[in-house]
Amino acid sequence: MTIDQFFPVWDQLAPQQRELISASAASRTVSRGTLLHSGSADCVGLFLVRAGQLRAFILSDEGKEVTLYRLFSRDICLFSGACMFSQLSFDIHVEAEEDSLLWVVPPMVYQQLMERSAPLANFTNQLLSGRFSEVMWLLDQILFRRFDSRLAAFLLEESAIQGTDDLSITHERIARHLGSAREVVTRMLKYFQSEGMVSLSRGTVRLTDRAALSALAG
Repeated sequence: MTIDQFFPVWDQLAPQQRELISASAASRTVSRGTLLHSGSADCVGLFLVRAGQLRAFILSDEGKEVTLYRLFSRDICLFSGACMFSQLSFDIHVEAEEDSLLWVVPPMVYQQLMERSAPLANFTNQLLSGRFSEVMWLLDQILFRRFDSRLAAFLLEESAIQGTDDLSITHERIARHLGSAREVVTRMLKYFQSEGMVSLSRGTVRLTDRAALSALAG
């Protein structure tokens, strides 16, 4: 596949703008667990996901992580080019959750294109607005929803992503997504197990009562 199949509003760009993107975009293959972007000081460029899965998260001074959103095939990560947006003042980290294929567009190239292409500027503003809406939704979840409800919702979401009720995921990994401690996750999963909602084994969480989890997730 070529970049024109993934790049937003490609058909609305001028021929020379398309040539600039094609010439400057670099193809990159990354392994699961690779940290691709680390805070606002790190400005590697715009990520276009060809295949795989990425995770955008924030990191506290104490080392606690909270997942903001995840990116899949054909998704775009703007915050990996944070230097393009001077108004952004918080650090976002991006890692590969699965082996992934990316195109990386240099930040200065994308910024130049935004200044010259109204369709691309409009698309970028819409994408930024959508991402901030996701962050505000997450903040609402953390502040106002009980942890058991958030955990049930996460398990159902992960089941949809993995395409199975047998989730290959550790308690530590769940804690990193939800911004909690592993011990808290383990206690809650054991409670879910006692209620017949899940079955636990090493590195695996099996969903055994989706209806109960859905009711808990709200």
